[in-house]
Amino acid sequence: MEFEFTAEVIEWRGPAPFYYAVVPDPEAEAIGDVSGAVTYGWGCIPVEAWLAGTRFTTSLFPKDGGYLVPLKAAVRPAGVGVGDQVELRLRLTVRG
Repeated sequence: MEFEFTAEVIEWRGPAPFYYAVVPDPEAEAIGDVSGAVTYGWGCIPVEAWLAGTRFTTSLFPKDGGYLVPLKAAVRPAGVGVGDQVELRLRLTVRG
């Protein structure tokens, strides 16, 4: 199952700030529909992702009925920050 979308970059402040892309509502709803077949616990969902030509693996984090895609510095293009829009592609592997 694959998705391509434009997402806004946000910052989550914790002990260390981290950047995330917010999965848009239509895609988050579709992911939620299959979440039971793809989660490994706590609602986290492993994905293969592409951002600006860089392929990486990560896990979607559930947040307020939607999902966040972690964007560590190694995959975030230079200059991309809070409020920017990024193009993402995600691949989920549905079991069964």
